[in-house]
Formats: sequence, C-alpha cells, structure tokens
Amino acid sequence: MRVTTDLWVSALLRRVFTAGGFAAVVKRGATEAGAVFVLSRGRLGEVALYGPAPQTSYDSAKPDERFFTLLDSGDDALAFDARLEKEKRFDPDIWVVEIEAGSVPVEELVSVKTE
Repeated sequence: MRVTTDLWVSALLRRVFTAGGFAAVVKRGATEAGAVFVLSRGRLGEVALYGPAPQTSYDSAKPDERFFTLLDSGDDALAFDARLEKEKRFDPDIWVVEIEAGSVPVEELVSVKTE
C-alpha cells in the first residue's frame, strides 16, 4: 500500500520547515495519487524544477519512497511557471510544491535520481 500524495506532501512540508526553510503548496492535486512537482527557489534567484522520476527508477524494496528527477534549473522563473502550466493542462491532478530549502540541499529533502 502506498502513502497518499496528501500525506507525503504534508511530510515534505514538515521536513522543509524543520530544516529552517519555507514551503508552500502552490497547487493541490489528487489526494490519493497525484504526481508531485517540486519547485525549488534559492535566495539568490536560482530556480530548479523537480518532477516524478520515470517508473523504472522505483525500488520495490521501498514502495513508499517517491523519486524525483531534475527537469530544469536556471534563473528564469517565468519559464518554470510556463512549464508547470503545461503540466497542469496535461494532468490537472498534479501537485506543485514550492520550497526554499535554506541551508539544506534539496537532495536531502526529496529523493533525487541522477540517472
């Protein structure tokens, strides 16, 4: 049985706040199984967008773990907003969580696959 997206996002918010960062749900999707996109904004204007990793990245030994992949990074926030709008049109049930991780790397808050 997999953890609901609603519960997983709540846990992510708690991890970010505990690490001294800030997080907000920008778009709330399907409670049970919506895909999650994480938009990470740095204090100097850098932005990174993480999306669900391909299904081949999942580990059957860790069924509750959600894996992400870096989709893009840079400093053009409008380009990321446009990409997320495209994702919302494709799948209206997505979640968008915006975080400012502070001193903790995003990779310590979400499981990022580099492959």
